[in-house]
Amino acid sequence: MSAESKGGATAIESPAQPGVFPLIEPGHSFNTISDKITSVVVRRGTPLAWLGGFLIAFTLMNVMLGAIAWLFFKGTDIWGINIPVGWGFAIVNFVWWIGIGHAGTLISAILHLLKQSWRNSINRFAEAMTLFAVMCAGLFPLIHTGRPWLAAYWLLPLPLTMGVWPQFRSPLIWDVFAVSTYFTVSLLFWFVGLVPDLATMRDNSPKKYQRMIYGVLAMGWRGSARHWRRYESAYMILAGLATPLVLSVHTVVSFDFSASIIPGWHTTIFPPYFVAGAIYSGFAMVVVLAIPVRAVYGLQDMITMRHLENSAKLMLATGWIVGYGYIYEAFTSWYSGNQFEFFMLSNRALGPYRWWYWSLITCNLIIPQVFWTKKARTSTGWLFFTSCVILVGMWLERFIIVIVSLHRDFVPSSWGHYMPTKYDWATFIGTLGMFTTFFLLFLRGLPAISIAEMKLLLPEAKVKE
Repeated sequence: MSAESKGGATAIESPAQPGVFPLIEPGHSFNTISDKITSVVVRRGTPLAWLGGFLIAFTLMNVMLGAIAWLFFKGTDIWGINIPVGWGFAIVNFVWWIGIGHAGTLISAILHLLKQSWRNSINRFAEAMTLFAVMCAGLFPLIHTGRPWLAAYWLLPLPLTMGVWPQFRSPLIWDVFAVSTYFTVSLLFWFVGLVPDLATMRDNSPKKYQRMIYGVLAMGWRGSARHWRRYESAYMILAGLATPLVLSVHTVVSFDFSASIIPGWHTTIFPPYFVAGAIYSGFAMVVVLAIPVRAVYGLQDMITMRHLENSAKLMLATGWIVGYGYIYEAFTSWYSGNQFEFFMLSNRALGPYRWWYWSLITCNLIIPQVFWTKKARTSTGWLFFTSCVILVGMWLERFIIVIVSLHRDFVPSSWGHYMPTKYDWATFIGTLGMFTTFFLLFLRGLPAISIAEMKLLLPEAKVKE
C-alpha cells in the first residue's frame, strides 16, 4: 500500500468514490507533464484568443495611461471627489485590488503548509495573479494626489524629514510596511517555486536564446539532492512567512477605516470581515482566470473540475463569513442606540445609493448560494458567471463602505453626492487591462502550472510506507 504524495492527497481517486474528480487525469508520466506544460510556452504557436485578449487588454491599459497623464496635467479636479467625499475611486480600487491578491498567497502558503495537494495545479498562476493585483493596487496611492513628484515622497515613513516625524499611529503608515512586505515575500515565494521549472524550460527549449534566458533564471539548478533539500527548506520558510501576511495585510488595510470615528467605518468586525472578503474575491478571480486558461490551452486534464469545485466551496464558506459581517453591522447599528450609526445603515439601504447597496447584497449573498448544489459547482458556465458576479459585488462593497459612509456627514448642511467621472472609470478599467496584459505575458513566457509539483501527484512519485 502506498502513502500519499508529498502534496498530501492521492492523485487519482479510487473508482469506489463516485462523483469525486481526480487531481490529474490518468495517463500522464513525468515526461508527458514536462512536455505538455513547457510546450505551451516554447513549442506551440500563439493562440488567436491570446492575441485578441492581449490587444484588448493593452488598449485598455493605454487608456489608463492617457487618463493618468491628463490627471498629472490637470490635477485631481478631473475626478469626482469633492467635499465631503474626499476619498473616491482611488481608495475603493486600492482596497479591491489588494483583496484580489489574497487567494494567491492563501493557495501558495497556507494550503502548502496544510499539505493540500489540490493546490498544485493552480498555485503558480494564482501567485502571479497576486503580484499583478498588488501592482494595480499600488498604482492608486501613487497617483491619488495628482502630483506624485511632489507628494509621493510624503507617503514613505521617512523620519525627521524637514524636522517632521511621520504619524506612526496612523494606519496609512502601516499600509506602506504591510503592502510592501506582502509584495516582496510573494515575489520571493513565486520565484523560488519557479526555479526547478525554469531548469526544465531550459532543458526543453528548442531555441538557443530561450535556453540562455531560462538558464540564467534557473540559477544553476541541476536537480541534485542538495538542490532539492535547499529548495524545500527555502520554500517552507517562505510559506511560513507568507501565511501571517494573508491575515495581516488586509487587516491593516481595514484599520484605515475602523480606526476612525466615522459611522459605517468605526466597527471592530472590519479586520476579519475584510480578510474573508479578500479571500472571497481572490478565489473568484482564480476561477475567472482558470476556466479560460484551461480551455484555450487544453489543460482540462491538469486543472480538473476538482480544483474548480474546491474553489467554489471556499467561496461559499467565505461568502457566509462576509454575510455574517453584514448582519453584525446591521445588528450593532441598531443595538448600539447610536443615532448616527443607525442612520448610516438606513442611508445605505434607503438612501440615494440604495440600488448600489441592494446590488451588492444580490451579488455577494444571493446569487452565490447556487454553490450549494454540486451541479453549479461543477459547471464551468455557472462557475465563471457566479465568480464574475462576486467580483462585481466585492467592488460594490468597497464603494458602499467608502462613498456612502462619507457623502452624508454628521451635519446635514455638509451633505454631498459623489459620482465617478469618465476619468475615474478610465483609470479603473485601465487597471483591469494592465492586470490582464501582465497575466497574458506571464502565460506566454513562464509555465502557468508548476511542473515539479504536478509530478508529485503521479503514482510514481509516491513512496512505500
